[in-house]
This record gives sequence, C-alpha cells and structure tokens, in this order.
Amino acid sequence: MRVSTAHTYDKAIESLQKRQTDLAAAQAQLTTGKKVNVPSDDPIAAARAERSLATIARSDANQRALEASRNAMQIAESSMADAVDLIQQARETIVSAGNASFTDSERKSVAKKLQEIRTQLLTVANRADGGGGYVFGGQGADTPPFIDAPGGVQFVGKGGETQAAAGEQMNLTIDGENVWLKANSGNGVFTTSATLQSGSTAWVTSGSVTNPSANPYLTGLSNAPYDIDFQVSGGVTTYTVNGGPATPYVSGQAIVFDGMSVTVKGGPANGDKFTISPSQKDLSVFKALDNVIATLSASNQNNGQVSQAVNKGVADMDSVLSTMQGARSAVGETLNRMDGTENRISATKLAAQSERSNAEDLDMTEAISSFQAKQTGYDAALKSYSMVQKMSLFQYLNS
Repeated sequence: MRVSTAHTYDKAIESLQKRQTDLAAAQAQLTTGKKVNVPSDDPIAAARAERSLATIARSDANQRALEASRNAMQIAESSMADAVDLIQQARETIVSAGNASFTDSERKSVAKKLQEIRTQLLTVANRADGGGGYVFGGQGADTPPFIDAPGGVQFVGKGGETQAAAGEQMNLTIDGENVWLKANSGNGVFTTSATLQSGSTAWVTSGSVTNPSANPYLTGLSNAPYDIDFQVSGGVTTYTVNGGPATPYVSGQAIVFDGMSVTVKGGPANGDKFTISPSQKDLSVFKALDNVIATLSASNQNNGQVSQAVNKGVADMDSVLSTMQGARSAVGETLNRMDGTENRISATKLAAQSERSNAEDLDMTEAISSFQAKQTGYDAALKSYSMVQKMSLFQYLNS
C-alpha cells in the first residue's frame, strides 16, 4: 500500500488535535472538580445528577415548611399553656365565690376578676403567629378569628387547619373553634339545667354516670331529656322522674335513674323542674364565664342561685380545661413527630447529595494521574511529529 507524505502529516495532525482536546477536557474537569460539566459528557450520569438535584430542592422546601410549622406549633403550645393557667385561675375564683358569707359586693368583685380573666383569654385566642396570620385562625384569617359580639364571643374564621405544602402533615394553624368553643357541655355525657320558681333555693349538681351499659345516652338508645319535677304539698316535698312515682325529697340524697345520678340540694319550691339532657359539643369557655359573671354581678341572689352558678361554672371550667389540655397534648405530639420528620428529611437530602456526588464529582487523585499521563503523551506526540516532519527527501538532499 502506498502512503503519501501528506497523508502521514494529516493523520499526525489529527492525532495531535485529539490529544489536545482530551487534555483540555481533563484540565476542565480538574478546574471544576466535576467529571460531568455538560450533559454530553455523560448523559446517564447527568440525568442521575438532575434527579438528585430535584430531590435536594424538595428536601429544602420540606425543611422550610417544617420550620414554619414548628414555629406555629410552638406558639400554639405556649398559648394553650397560658390558657390552661387562666382557666385554672378562673376555676379557683369561681370556687371562692361559693362562700355563703359573701355579700353582693364581694361577689361582684369576684365577677370583675373573672371578667379580667375572660379578657386575657380572648387575647390569647387571638394570638398572632408572627407571619401575618393567627395561631387559632383555622384555615386562614387576616383578621382576629374571635370577636366579642353582643351575644358572646364568636369565631369568624374558617373552621379546620392550614397545612404546609410538604410531603407530610405539618400544621400551620389550629382549629380555634373546636379548641375554644366546642367543649362538651355538662359532665361530658349529660348536662343538667334548672327552671326554678320564686323563692326556691334548690340547685342541682352536674351528676355522674353510675352504669354506662344502662345509660341511653352512652348506648345510643335515646337522646330524650329527663325531667325531675318537684311538688310541695302540706310541707312535704316530693319529686317525680319523667312522670314516674313520687319519691320523698331528701336534700343531698342522690337521685338515680337509668345509669345516671344527680343530686338536688337546698329547698325546692313547688313547680321546680330540673332537666337532664344529652351533652353537646357546644360549650364555649367565654359563654361559661359569662354565665357565672352574670349571676355573681346580680344583686339579691339567694344561696341556691349562687350555688347553682358556682357548681355549673366549676363543671364547665373542668370541661373546657379538659378540651384545652387535650388540644395542647395533640400539639405536643405534633412537635415530637416533627423531630422524626426532620430526621427523615435530612436522610433523604443526604442520600440525594451522595447520589449527585457519585454521578458528577471527580476523583481528584485519578483525575490528576490521568491528566499527567495525557500531558506526557501529548508532549511525546509533539516531539515525535517534530522529528518526523524533518524526515523528507528534499531535506536529505539539501543536507
């Protein structure tokens, strides 16, 4: 086969250019520290790195959402702790109002103290989250979610909870309506109320469940109310339960029926009625305080009226306190869960970072060795070409 000198030179130049290109690529990799600088360097590795970058971005977004949720839940937990303290203060204050030796003036002083506690509770209920919203605003509110209207405190937000846009459940708000306005009335199973005649000094306790399996409200057999009607005739006081047989009344003696027990105390008047009805999830901490404040602020209340207001007020405070503590515990569990969520986010991000590094990062030791080898080869090729270029017939004749 005949090989011309021009062809030999062309092939040598082509080889030198390829070596120069490889050397430049190796130098670029050393400069950036990455073996994939453009997708064409390694399409598969570039795709792996791109997927890893997307996972890292999602992890960063989830972490920001977690931090926002944690901040909101910490404010909520602190707010509920303040509310629990205030409700306990209110309960103790209501108990003190039951002192039979108190005058109207002293009871009015107690009512003023309860009014101050109520004002503080409303401030806590409308606590801001530091980001332009409100902790108890439900599904978002740009104005305080609770307003003190003529009929009592009302929730003007939207029920529910706002969630952060993340892969896991992360609350940014609390359903304030359920926390503040939806406690169980009465003792949680049934509630007692009184319709008293003039001169009556009777009052009824909140009662208790004596036999759950016989209680129609717990078994779901009935939601009908019970009426305890009192009759006073010839100095003898009796009562009937839903029109049943008349039973002599003894103050402080439990009245037991259908798995329930209530106690009427004091001196009932003829025609007094005490009603027992199913508990409803509609007890507002503010309404409960308003009822007690109204009774204690009124003049010439007899011991029965005061005792009824105090007993019901204490029972209501216990119910709203239980609801508040339950909500606070749920927030505490959410904060604890966030620690595990944060660990999972960190683990996911670390795995993505490792995958990205494996796909595009350069092994510096290997890369330096490869660069030096390519540089040495390029130098040798240049010298070889320089020597071969001088080997021609004309140069030989000229010499």
